[in-house]
Amino acid sequence: MFNFEFMDKAELQHRTKIFAVDIIKFVGELPSNKAINILVNQLLRSSTSVGANYRAACKGKSIADFINKIVIVEEEADESIYWLELMEESGLVQSDKLILLKKEAKELTAIFTAIGKTAKENQRNSKNLK
Repeated sequence: MFNFEFMDKAELQHRTKIFAVDIIKFVGELPSNKAINILVNQLLRSSTSVGANYRAACKGKSIADFINKIVIVEEEADESIYWLELMEESGLVQSDKLILLKKEAKELTAIFTAIGKTAKENQRNSKNLK
């Protein structure tokens, strides 16, 4: 699993943007049919939302606002895994690139899950100190 402890905010913002760009390029190379088009639209929405919502989280007005936005980021990253899995398991798309994108989506989900857990823990600890 990816070690993200040393990744700063700017690096993670960059990584989420690269993920979105990679998805955009990937879907641009896919053939077009009714099923693929639906999956592509869903994947584009969730994968590009990861970076956009992370940027919003970084500008959160409070720890609660940050946590709420990080939960959305985690959900969108996980949803991206789902659409990639559907493409793969339906046999509509067979690609090494899909496997790499799914791996990255899983790593991002793990990162944002951990960030959310830490933020919730810090929030609880700060309330206990009052």
